[in-house]
Amino acid sequence: MKPSGHIDKVMHRIGGEEVLKHRLRLKTTIMVVKQLALQGSSFRGHDESDDSLNPGNVLAWIGFAAKLNDQINSVVLRNAPGNAKYTSPSIQKEILGIIANRVRCKIREEIGDSCFSILVDEAVDEAGREQMSIILRYVSSSGIVTERFFALKSIADTSAETLKQAICDVLSQYDLQIEKLRCQGYDGASNMSGQFNGVKALFLRDCPYAYFVHCFAHRLQLALMTSAKVCDPIWDFFSILDCIINVVKASPKRIRELQAIHKKDLDGMLDVGEIQSGQGANQMTSLKRSGPTRWGSHYHSILSIINMFNATCVVLEDLCRSKEGEQRAQARGASKNIKTFEFVFNLHLMKGIMDITDFLCQAFQQESVDIVAAVGFVSMAKVKLQKLRDEGWDKLLQEVKSFCSKHAIEVPNMNATLGRGEKQTTLEHRYHFEYFNQCIDFQLGTLNSRFNESSVRLLQLSGALDPKSSFRSFDEENIYRLAEEFYPRDFEGNEMNCLKNELGYYADHVVHSQEYDVSSLAKLLEKLVETGMEARYRLICRLIRLVLTLPVSTATTERSFSAMKHVKTDLRNKMGDEFLADCLTIFFEREYVIGMDEDSIIDEFAKLKDRRVQLTL
Repeated sequence: MKPSGHIDKVMHRIGGEEVLKHRLRLKTTIMVVKQLALQGSSFRGHDESDDSLNPGNVLAWIGFAAKLNDQINSVVLRNAPGNAKYTSPSIQKEILGIIANRVRCKIREEIGDSCFSILVDEAVDEAGREQMSIILRYVSSSGIVTERFFALKSIADTSAETLKQAICDVLSQYDLQIEKLRCQGYDGASNMSGQFNGVKALFLRDCPYAYFVHCFAHRLQLALMTSAKVCDPIWDFFSILDCIINVVKASPKRIRELQAIHKKDLDGMLDVGEIQSGQGANQMTSLKRSGPTRWGSHYHSILSIINMFNATCVVLEDLCRSKEGEQRAQARGASKNIKTFEFVFNLHLMKGIMDITDFLCQAFQQESVDIVAAVGFVSMAKVKLQKLRDEGWDKLLQEVKSFCSKHAIEVPNMNATLGRGEKQTTLEHRYHFEYFNQCIDFQLGTLNSRFNESSVRLLQLSGALDPKSSFRSFDEENIYRLAEEFYPRDFEGNEMNCLKNELGYYADHVVHSQEYDVSSLAKLLEKLVETGMEARYRLICRLIRLVLTLPVSTATTERSFSAMKHVKTDLRNKMGDEFLADCLTIFFEREYVIGMDEDSIIDEFAKLKDRRVQLTL
């Protein structure tokens, strides 16, 4: 009879081999599930039986791995024990839950004891359920401004109380204290930014230092839409533009004809050297429809119609000869409008204006932009619009005349008189003052009303930290007041006196040093951290971090909703809320997931609950 010790060793060796098989089987599933989640792909199939020709992505990819590796093949699918296949939907969801929770914990770890801001917005998913996206904005230990998708919560209603409670539940789950909240970023909806009963007001009651910043991108959108609605020439122009694009893009046949004509035009311009060839240049395109909620899309509509003007005119002329009366009538109206001097003038006028405003649209979409830089961008845009108004008339008129000449559009006599008596004027005067000046004035007026930051003291004082133009705005007194008035909780005891002393050395060392002559506050902090100066000027750097925490826009929440549409499609509209949130977290914050160790995931999986088979020795 063998000694009991020898039997124990044999059993331990056999047990160890079984554990390794179970771990390999589970590891294969984890790698497949993780990769599918990173791509936003579906997991299950309609028929997951052994004989199914399309069993779903998880089973198909496990089978593919088995064909490439005999060791994997020996432990998965049909070669796996019935009670430990690790392919069921519940197992997949547990794995996704572990990975997503690790991502959130990693984000929480990066925040540490730092202050943070929240960006919140709501949208309806494919199943018609209201979903709330929560983004955290903070400054990392290396001084980099960061915005991270943190949670997606399904909400029963969009009342301020419900939204606030849902946000608090998420924050408390990961020990993110409301006392550390320094800013709230929402759009202008009353339930979010209401003065007395909005989410903003409810959080301010709990934390008076959780200041509110109205999304700059939303404010810009409102400003541009308002100016279009109150300025008749702009409104009429965009109505005609939308009509022309809708007529041309009404059928695939028209789009193909448009592209064929445009290609012929490009070939001709290349032959005569009017345009240059190159990688990515002169690609096949089409007219761009504008969106009702994205004013930047109007800019792309304008650029596309200018780029394909001749092709658009030819397509409309062909449609005017159509046998169908309705198509012919629509095409006649569109063709008549597009070939007028007034349309071409407004086309180039709006291009000139939106060349300036589109820069703001793009800048406000960047998560790294800081509030001081954003206010500066708005001021720059106002200056450029004013310069366009004062100095741009002659250049614009020449461009319009040149364009009309190229496309055989009649240019009216600009010296022709209009009206009688004292009201008599010239056609050029009308276009100059009733179109050109009026449109720009409306644009400037709405920007001034929507971005009147001079009345917001927090942003006014924050500008004193701006390093742009060799610290031109630097003001020790305003910086001290910024900390004293808005961040007293972050500078306690004797720290205010220390801050005043630091500012004196900071002015001599950093402000007058070429090494720190950078273009933004975010880059300044990165430079101070990189050069080790954060330890020397720790209080000033703390204040800079607090200012950088102020959000500019809710663009990251919009990106999360775009990702949600990719993950929860019409074919996957029955996804549960927790399942959707986990998939979206992995898909959106993939950089945390790609290098995640599968063996550690297995260990955590084994500890979640009692398993039918042993996964650890």
